[in-house]
Amino acid sequence: MADKLEFFVEELRKKNASWVQDVRSGHGETTVVVGRDDVLDVCTFLRDEHKFDMLADLCGGDLGPEEEPRFFVNYHLFSTTHHSRLRVKVLLSEDDPNVASVTSIWKTANWHERETYDFFGIIFEGHPDLRRILLPSDFDGFALRKDYPLRGYEPYSLN
Repeated sequence: MADKLEFFVEELRKKNASWVQDVRSGHGETTVVVGRDDVLDVCTFLRDEHKFDMLADLCGGDLGPEEEPRFFVNYHLFSTTHHSRLRVKVLLSEDDPNVASVTSIWKTANWHERETYDFFGIIFEGHPDLRRILLPSDFDGFALRKDYPLRGYEPYSLN
């Protein structure tokens, strides 16, 4: 399996060496870190040329306000043809937490991107309907950011 994943990483490098910023492996999984400006091209290439036809999950994360880059988005890809998994990761700064939407590549990204926006405030440019999906539309802030108060803001306080 590792040889297969190394093959996909090398294919990305062959197509465009600047796409691959870093490669991390652990626990039988491979993560390719790409620049946010390249995510659409990388995902399209992996879908069209290497049969990563399923976006199994897309999720965001916050490393904390003291970290830079602060945010990340993970794209968990799966190929139903060769039964391989690959994670594509994009790092985003707190000052500019924007990345292109991949809804044009995988329709399932729609709700995943909305959830990530809802909880972390990451903006998916070009998303067809980027608005809150789980929290109330008048919710103040982004509840999964590490600097969000544990007891929330008024009127959602637990007091």
